[in-house]
Amino acid sequence: MPEIYARLCADGTLTPDAAQDAVMPEFERMRAALSEPVRTGWFRKAPEPPKGLYLWGGVGRGKSMLMDMFASSLTVPNRRVHFHAFMQEIHAGLHAARQEGVEDALAPVAAKVARDVRLLAFDEMQITDITDAMIVGRLFEALFAAGVVVVTTSNRVPDDLYMHGLNRQLFLPFIDLLKERMVVHELTSPTDYRQDRIAGSKTYFTPLGPEANAQINTLWGTLTGGRAAPHTLTVQKRAVEIPAFHNGVARASFYDLCGKPLGPADYLALAEAARVLVIENIPQLSRQNFNEAKRFVTLIDALYEARVQLICSAAAEPEMLYVEGEGTFEFARTASRLREMQSEEWAA
Repeated sequence: MPEIYARLCADGTLTPDAAQDAVMPEFERMRAALSEPVRTGWFRKAPEPPKGLYLWGGVGRGKSMLMDMFASSLTVPNRRVHFHAFMQEIHAGLHAARQEGVEDALAPVAAKVARDVRLLAFDEMQITDITDAMIVGRLFEALFAAGVVVVTTSNRVPDDLYMHGLNRQLFLPFIDLLKERMVVHELTSPTDYRQDRIAGSKTYFTPLGPEANAQINTLWGTLTGGRAAPHTLTVQKRAVEIPAFHNGVARASFYDLCGKPLGPADYLALAEAARVLVIENIPQLSRQNFNEAKRFVTLIDALYEARVQLICSAAAEPEMLYVEGEGTFEFARTASRLREMQSEEWAA
């Protein structure tokens, strides 16, 4: 792993970064341990698996890139998956096991995961749903007991996971388990490489049409490399569908987010999951689409408070989006926030 990183820096693919280089020993110790043959047979005890790695820090610092590099360098069975997608699979497995009358539904689900891989690489670990919070402790206990090594990225230190969540005291043993079985390492790079990719780029495109679509597509490709998939947020046992999501960058239309009966909790969950959000086709707002306009105001408030980078295409400039009908006075604050969210100061 250090050799791969050094080679990519030398050929100009990556920019040398002291904070990224500092985490190389952690990847190397795991690689070395996982490369040891697993001896089986009488009187041969399986080697103790190495501690995993909980890599946390600000957005755009290269956490996911380093984890992907590590996973792709291994010869042992491993899987790289977004944490939310993995938990959705676990819930589907639990449902199937219960349908079959299994008393402890989690046991066969965890056993199947452990049979398939020796290392699990999770992108963006965060817990926002109580159903996840109540099962991750037993799930990870079973995976660790089976010798599975876990590497994960997160924007939060372990102690801040599921902060302010319902019955959080029941979740705290999971945090202790993470700190016991994984090395917690903060990636402290001062550079936001994701933001650097779009630094100086326009982020608000109007009017709607082919030119705005082309500019949005260019930025999307720069941010995601064309790799994205639908993503589901679970909010208070409801599914909120995001049409495209990759590594903290989300993309949806105005209708996806404001044309459906979503509320503040949904927008807060989106603002926590996505550090960059692309909203397409924001229409002219008026009394004709008053409910959609109200949801849009709530959405922008959530994104603003969470300091999400916003990229959007709209029918008009912010100040001209809502010029007649009830709510025009209140919309002035939203227009001001949309304008501020285009500034270089906001991006920084």
